[in-house]
Amino acid sequence: MHSALIPLPAVPGADPSPGGPTSLHILLVGNYPRDAQESMQRFADILVDGLRQPGVSAALMQPPVWLGRGGSSSLSGVGKWLAYLDKFLLFPLLLRARVAKVKAQAGSGQVVVHICDHSNAMYHLSAGGAPVVVTCHDLLAVRGALGEATDCPASAAGKWLQRWILSSLAYASRIACVSSATKADTDRMVDLTRRGTRTCYLPIGLNHPYHPIPAADADARLAELPALTGPFILHIGSNLRRKNREGVLRIFAKTAAHWPGQLVFAGQPLSAELRALADSLQITGRIVEVRKPANPLLEALYNRATALLFPSRFEGFGWPIIEAQACGCPVICSDSGPLPEVAGDGGLIRDVEDEDGFATDVLRLADPEERAAWGKKGLANAQRFTTERMVQRYLDLYREASAP
Repeated sequence: MHSALIPLPAVPGADPSPGGPTSLHILLVGNYPRDAQESMQRFADILVDGLRQPGVSAALMQPPVWLGRGGSSSLSGVGKWLAYLDKFLLFPLLLRARVAKVKAQAGSGQVVVHICDHSNAMYHLSAGGAPVVVTCHDLLAVRGALGEATDCPASAAGKWLQRWILSSLAYASRIACVSSATKADTDRMVDLTRRGTRTCYLPIGLNHPYHPIPAADADARLAELPALTGPFILHIGSNLRRKNREGVLRIFAKTAAHWPGQLVFAGQPLSAELRALADSLQITGRIVEVRKPANPLLEALYNRATALLFPSRFEGFGWPIIEAQACGCPVICSDSGPLPEVAGDGGLIRDVEDEDGFATDVLRLADPEERAAWGKKGLANAQRFTTERMVQRYLDLYREASAP
């Protein structure tokens, strides 16, 4: 994606011209496409879709990939520094011009700039005096850069960048925190007195309408995975240490002699180190890897999994938990950070180090009656996280931020 601006289609009954019924103009700021931060892109996309309603004019703007095309990656080497020029030198100029144009067109309407990822908080400098709302997903990288244990180490340049992010958050009008744990970190670390910044707890909604589907439909979708031959537990995520895939392997190994199921890793392929650990635990033959499954396949995995196993060490929210619960899939997760809050009464929760306890829960859910009971609890809990509710709360927040 190289275009900088993604306008919303016209909404029937809404007049975007100055003086018309459109009273709220939102400019959403998304992430640099080549960084491939999928969860951040999904968040911006669902917010854009949700704002398609009368009285609201909105557009999503992302830093265009110009100089960054010259590198093989935007995350390392020369490409990283070229991407920095795109993000921090060229894009602020585009954003400042776009904000000025939106303000000129808004007439008596209110204009708000919403930075969808706190890692871009420094773009407040280009808001041209418009109120700025920032969504803070987590401060794990900031905390790691400042020496706290979060499994997020930082290079010298990374430490400087994270400090810039932290100081920039203090210039937002409102900071929407996706969990109580993230809000507690934000309240503790950001100088909220500098500009009268306010924080609020505003959880995110589902990024896809996941739901229970008939077993036959799920099995038809799973037919593209011939290695999947029986019951399985599921893990969604990456190889980052904080995701604790080592723990997932050890937990599964503890169940292997008592349950004939498989272990499915969806997302990033296992690293060589993780494969070596699986070999040492003698479970390699029972592992199935599904690289970045599309939503229909992931929905089928959630529907047919015995459980989602999610023993993360650190998280900002934990999207897979509510995705699984929305499909009626029981959730076994750690008690780290926001996870108990997100899982609610629908999750089986253990201390992150209690791998024997996690294994006990896996075996417990191998009983169809137990799985059905916990699946029902999860379905009820997932109703707390609807996209419609999230969008309405953001609309309220925009109006609050732009009030005289």
